[in-house]
Amino acid sequence: MSTILVIGATGQVGQKVCHTLLNRGHKVRALVRDTQRASELSHPNLEVYQVNLEDDFSDAFHNVNTVVFAAGSGSSTGCDKTLLVDLWAAKRAIDYAEEEPSVEHFIQLSSFGADDPDEINQSLKPYMVAKHITDEYLTITSLPYTILRPGKLTNDLPTGGYTTQRPDTIEQMNISRADVADAICYCIDNDDSKIKIVELFRGETPIDQILN
Repeated sequence: MSTILVIGATGQVGQKVCHTLLNRGHKVRALVRDTQRASELSHPNLEVYQVNLEDDFSDAFHNVNTVVFAAGSGSSTGCDKTLLVDLWAAKRAIDYAEEEPSVEHFIQLSSFGADDPDEINQSLKPYMVAKHITDEYLTITSLPYTILRPGKLTNDLPTGGYTTQRPDTIEQMNISRADVADAICYCIDNDDSKIKIVELFRGETPIDQILN
């Protein structure tokens, strides 16, 4: 049975990823800051690690097969937390994964716009710079990776349809968190998703056709 480390397991996307993986029979190691928020994830195949991402969390990578980095500092925090979590913690997670022989895949939840932060609204630029740097860093490691760059996240129901073509307007550049979680889970179960950077928006194409 493979073991999946989900960093940011109590976030809105991370929780959906954990639920799906557990239902599919995977063993999930959930990295969380607050164990109370992980109570909804109770399952025999779930292992909860309580840790602050600003501290050392290398022990969580032992005997892990796949790493999902879905953590974020959140929109209510300042640039200091963006630097410490979205950039530095992500960079350290990549380092920990590269040092662990069992890790075969690192999946990074990034964002559309991370390819060129200079083109993004000034208020979002620190976040996009953090994502850009960690994405670029991941690509030069020895790790097989998948970088997903979804559009604006919504709480809509999943559609199962995707597109990699950027819509014409910013209002159309969205995708549900449920669809993003499903895309992450597809990447975990399918090696054809490796060594790819993909922007994802709401569309009509199944994820297997997007990532094949």
